[in-house]
Amino acid sequence: MIQMLHKKGIRSGTLYALGLGSIAFSFATWLLSKKFEAAGIDRADRWGLFVGEWAPTFIAMGVALRIEETHGELTGPEGHREGEQPWERETMGESTPTPAGMRR
Repeated sequence: MIQMLHKKGIRSGTLYALGLGSIAFSFATWLLSKKFEAAGIDRADRWGLFVGEWAPTFIAMGVALRIEETHGELTGPEGHREGEQPWERETMGESTPTPAGMRR
């Protein structure tokens, strides 16, 4: 799903903004419900909590998209850097072993 959002042009900053916007919208719905609905503070709390639960989802998706954006810049479509063979990848400063029968 994250790759699909990335391909559609949605970026991490957009989802971060939606997360922050949902926090503001949560406060606004709570305040408006408290002032204009006769149902009382319980109903206002439920509205505020309902909308407030969107923020972590948007922010988590923004983080996942940020990883996709940075990973996509470093790697090609096959999952390794351009010009690099999969067995040439380095892991934490050490080269991965070369598969049997392959030379470097």
